[in-house]
Amino acid sequence: MDKSQIVAIITGAISILIAVAYLIMVQLLDFRGEMLPAPISQLPI
Repeated sequence: MDKSQIVAIITGAISILIAVAYLIMVQLLDFRGEMLPAPISQLPI
């Protein structure tokens, strides 16, 4: 294997790891439930 093939494999593996980490993060954030807006009644006028 030349150096360019090794670099391509390493960058591909890093890309897949980032994609999987992103999907896990999105699933965890989605698992928390529905996003509710902040209550307006507590804002100072």
